[in-house]
Amino acid sequence: MEFEGMYRQPQRPKYDCLLFDLDDTLYPVSSGLAASCRKNIGDYMIEKLGIDEGKIDTLCNVLYKNYGTTMAGLRAIGYDFDYDDYHSFVHGRLPYENLKPDPVLRSLLLSLPYRKIIFTNADKIHAVEALSRLGLEDCFEGIICFETLNPVHKNSASDDEDDIEFAGLPNTTRSSDTGSEIFDIIGHFSGHSAGSGLPKTPVVCKPSEDTIERALSVANINPQRTIFFEDSVRNIQAGKRVGLQTVLVGTSNRPKGADYALENIHNLREAIPELWEFEVKSEVGYSGKVAVETSVTA
Repeated sequence: MEFEGMYRQPQRPKYDCLLFDLDDTLYPVSSGLAASCRKNIGDYMIEKLGIDEGKIDTLCNVLYKNYGTTMAGLRAIGYDFDYDDYHSFVHGRLPYENLKPDPVLRSLLLSLPYRKIIFTNADKIHAVEALSRLGLEDCFEGIICFETLNPVHKNSASDDEDDIEFAGLPNTTRSSDTGSEIFDIIGHFSGHSAGSGLPKTPVVCKPSEDTIERALSVANINPQRTIFFEDSVRNIQAGKRVGLQTVLVGTSNRPKGADYALENIHNLREAIPELWEFEVKSEVGYSGKVAVETSVTA
């Protein structure tokens, strides 16, 4: 018929939201920030926690492998420190000058007609600084960061989602295990089977599946309609287990758990052209300042 299909509803896009990790995802490892961050963590452990320099590399590797971040691992095994002080020491001396405005990525992001949100284990000061240096501060609706999932008035994850705000809590969290005995995690793995009987951490962070699910809840995100961009294979695999479509950034080799693999985030349009199938005429931008003080609304 001549008018058949004339009044059909337009097809709904496959995705609603793009969820992006920040470090080594929106900018390359070659920037040097990751290497500097690792050095700063080691220096903090030596200078602030009194850990023997000869144990730093082994301890960092074991903690990162088993807890997602060295910070989470340090808290798990009994070290007590101020979260503000840790983030200030580790991120405050990073070579941010190595991050340059990225107009190509900015154009790509603004051309995508979806919600776009940052999801990082880092603190919000670091996230905002990095986005500003990259010229991407108005490309995202908001940031899910350390403070979002580690509220100021708690040292452990809350079961009450109303306690959690979307990148908006003042960063004054404190540890409270003063005087606790330090768990010998290196000795543990030397004498026991890996992974058994480890102490839990109060820090909520990727790659915990519970952490990812909490982040999705905070931002009112449907995992079935969301693509998750990450440089970490284990974070990608955790995201896949909770139902996200996943993109590993930093390599063209696609591991188990990744739906796509990009050598560079700039390859986004070539690798996933379907994201532009529902392109809108106007660019999707935000206010010019990343939301770090307000709760998200659907």
